Amino acid sequence: MGTEITVVEEIRGTLTKMTPQFKLALPPHVPPEKFVRVMMTAVQANPNLLKADRQSLYQAAMKSAADGLLCDGREAALVTFGDKCQYMPMIAGILKKVRNSGELESVSAQVVYEHDVFDFQLGDNEGITHKWPALGVERGKPIGAYAIAHIKGGGIYREVMTEAQIQAVRNVSRAKDSGPWSGPFADEMRRKTVLRRLAKRLPMSTDLETVMQADDPMFMP
Repeated sequence: MGTEITVVEEIRGTLTKMTPQFKLALPPHVPPEKFVRVMMTAVQANPNLLKADRQSLYQAAMKSAADGLLCDGREAALVTFGDKCQYMPMIAGILKKVRNSGELESVSAQVVYEHDVFDFQLGDNEGITHKWPALGVERGKPIGAYAIAHIKGGGIYREVMTEAQIQAVRNVSRAKDSGPWSGPFADEMRRKTVLRRLAKRLPMSTDLETVMQADDPMFMP
């Protein structure tokens, strides 16, 4: 217990010293003190982060600040694979950047489960229909995911991937066994997998593209 407290205080001290750097990187509406508090909450909530390479943790913090996202488990998260800490933008964080980008009207990504009602129509009248089963009914296992983007000025882009296609992406990733692909972030990775594929066809600002590329290590061989 004593060692753990020492590690926590060491990390807190270093992040506090980095406050001036965070202030330069963060957007004006995010106080650096709040950013540090959220970082410490994330670190203390995940024992693996206390054991992670310290330099990778501080680099992850700077990347999060540069993107203007809080590692609160909603906008972004801190995850580990191997002994390294990785900053991972979440879907909510990506959507936040989309709203500020000026390039897209809206974008969404969802996971489809085996008991959902799902229909994807191609051709001249391309479209997606997705409905949950009745409330209280188990949705079953994930069978795929899709993403939809509305471009400012008109135009809709869609992408659909099966669970097999998503797992094929996972299987070539170096983070497949020790990263966020399993556990509480599994569906987040499914949504981001299809969103990343859709993003290749979308007009994006530099800021938004940077956020989309932030967790490349989670997908790269």
